[in-house]
Amino acid sequence: MAEIEARIRRIIADVERRNPGEREFHQAVTEVAETLAPVLRKYPQYAEYKVIERICEPERQIIFRVPWQDDRGEVHINRGFRVGFNSALGPYKGGLRFHPSVNLGIVKFLGFEQTFKNAITGLPIGGAKGGADFDPKGRSDGEIMRFCQSFMTELYRHLGEFTDVPAGDIGVGQREIGFLFGQYKRITNRYESGVLTGKSPHWGGSLVRKEATGYGVVYFVEEMLKARGESLEGKKCIVSGSGNVAIYAMEKLQMLGATPIACSDSSGVLHDPRGIKLDTVKRIKEVERGRISAYVEAHPRAHYLAAGNIWSLPCDIALPCATQNELDDISARALVANGCIAVAEGANMPTTPAGIRVLLDANIAYGPGKAANAGGVATSALEMQQNASRDAWTFEYTEKRLHEIMQNIHRDCHQTAEEFGCPGNYVVGANILGFLRVAEAMLAFGLV
Repeated sequence: MAEIEARIRRIIADVERRNPGEREFHQAVTEVAETLAPVLRKYPQYAEYKVIERICEPERQIIFRVPWQDDRGEVHINRGFRVGFNSALGPYKGGLRFHPSVNLGIVKFLGFEQTFKNAITGLPIGGAKGGADFDPKGRSDGEIMRFCQSFMTELYRHLGEFTDVPAGDIGVGQREIGFLFGQYKRITNRYESGVLTGKSPHWGGSLVRKEATGYGVVYFVEEMLKARGESLEGKKCIVSGSGNVAIYAMEKLQMLGATPIACSDSSGVLHDPRGIKLDTVKRIKEVERGRISAYVEAHPRAHYLAAGNIWSLPCDIALPCATQNELDDISARALVANGCIAVAEGANMPTTPAGIRVLLDANIAYGPGKAANAGGVATSALEMQQNASRDAWTFEYTEKRLHEIMQNIHRDCHQTAEEFGCPGNYVVGANILGFLRVAEAMLAFGLV
């Protein structure tokens, strides 16, 4: 076992050496690799054929220039990315993120995580991620359109429903997907609706896709609590973020009898002890595209804390749904001290390694993002199925499929953790489950 652990340390060190400065990517690789020693001991062929080393190297990395012109006529130059990480299980699948923080290391960490997340769903999709260091905040519809058209003018040549199928992520919603698809259709002269997911239901999109990630996180929490003899009924919940994932996580929490009492955005924290009024949040965020601080104008008894820490609020359940590394060890200790019993990640890698250790040591039910927030990409794959069959499913049927997928994800992660000697540890269960599914396909294909 010591020899296997030494091998894994060498793999991690080699990734750090060959990808300098990409801290988030290093973190994602380390978090997965450190759980795989029992797998290599049970299945030595994965070591012999260097499957871990191959999984840690993207199959392709594309970086390109994105020039565009704002409403005043000023020219801007951004950088676009698409990393196809692994296609052993199907075409590349993963979202596009438009945010100033986007760089190659961020996209690689997201693509690496996406590979395992997609495998865990049990659906035939590989892992990828992409985006640009473009900030859509404050931009007009015309500026967003021109940027998306310029972005797709390069990216289109690398896409296809059997090759690579992007979706939305931070900064990329139905509006952006519409502009991207319009340019793809114009350039290729093909109505290849399966080439992008997250589309409007009016032209090929799936009902429930908008709600899927948030709903899926809550379904996963529900299953974690059931495994411990608990339920969501009456639980007080805090949800970081106030974008798509956070909004629909809060909606499903309310449907299942829980009470979301706090959410946030990049400016501060909103706390409404009587329960967040979702109609107001949706109006502010989805219609007005404003700041969450405007909530107190309609509900003056609520509290807004500029630059506050949402994790300091007492709660039963915490859902980090904003961005990577938002929940550190200090905040995790605060959650434990305040009686939190479950944490599930709606964002990608929102908890730091030190924060994860605090939660696991406290025996809190902790759902890592690659399992807990897989509902979004699962419903994207369902959208691909509908596009391929020229079909359209009802909201009820699609949500039923989503619910079943999340239940299966929980069951498979739970059973895998038990099989490898870590009962109740969803980090181990999710990492090993995803790795085994990708690794088996890679071995079957030979050294490619």
